Amino acid sequence: MKNSIKSAFLSKINAIGLPILALCWVSFIWGTTWLASKEGVKHMPALQLAAIRQFIGGALYLGFFWYKKTPWPKGKQWKSILILSILNFVLSNGLSTWGVKYISSGLGAIIGALVPLWVVIISFFKGERLARLSVLGLVISFGGVCVIFYDHLTDFLKPDFRFGILISIISTVTWAFGTLYTKKKAACFNPYFSLGLQMFISSILLFAFVGATGTSVSLSAIPMISWVSIGYLVVFGSVLTFIAFIYALQHLPASINSIYAYINPIVAVLIGAFIAHEPLNSAIAIGGAVTLGGLYLVNYGIRKARK
Repeated sequence: MKNSIKSAFLSKINAIGLPILALCWVSFIWGTTWLASKEGVKHMPALQLAAIRQFIGGALYLGFFWYKKTPWPKGKQWKSILILSILNFVLSNGLSTWGVKYISSGLGAIIGALVPLWVVIISFFKGERLARLSVLGLVISFGGVCVIFYDHLTDFLKPDFRFGILISIISTVTWAFGTLYTKKKAACFNPYFSLGLQMFISSILLFAFVGATGTSVSLSAIPMISWVSIGYLVVFGSVLTFIAFIYALQHLPASINSIYAYINPIVAVLIGAFIAHEPLNSAIAIGGAVTLGGLYLVNYGIRKARK
């Protein structure tokens, strides 16, 4: 009896071992991409960096599926992929990359963690009832954000800082809309192939925008530090970590898989402080902890209401 229980336990551990490793990878690596983006956009236009990153990442995905002769999407699947490429990559990723040009990578990561709040708020305006825990989480998270920004009150006098905060917040709203759209309307299609198509399509749209607005620079004018940042963002941020993320989504309960959202900002703040010497004071530490605690209650309330 004991042997059978032990065998079942070990088989369960083996079954979740790789997904847990994938989740740990996502939790850490996506936290580091904020600083990589910050370093890259110091020396080149942010939307051009996002376009190059997504073009290379998307091309790698598409090249793999072309080699594997994977069937391409059909009909309404293209509509879903196009909408998600605009919401998740042109707007959300493009604007969040642009935002860290004007604010710290740690602050950008904390703002990026607010997506669940917008999901709840958007769902409320669509007629869904809010669980009490989610409402409490909203209030707590808002309080945490107020604590964080209390230390940045004088920074709001700077137009660039205000602009960075604004577009960073907009990026979280568009990702929330993308999340809800994915759950409700996205067609059944290979998620990895869909991701590659979204990246590639978004890169074309971003290239068109920076070209039309005359905000791009020649490739030869991009310094090595930005190319290193792009390389890191492509290999680690776009390809390997998205693969790990989707794999974790497919093999772990939502309650466990959502942990990455709380770890990413912590990693980003600590790395930004120790490597780039970004500010790390009591307001950011306490406010960030309170905000993440509120986000946990929001997610927990959502999960409990769905049971």
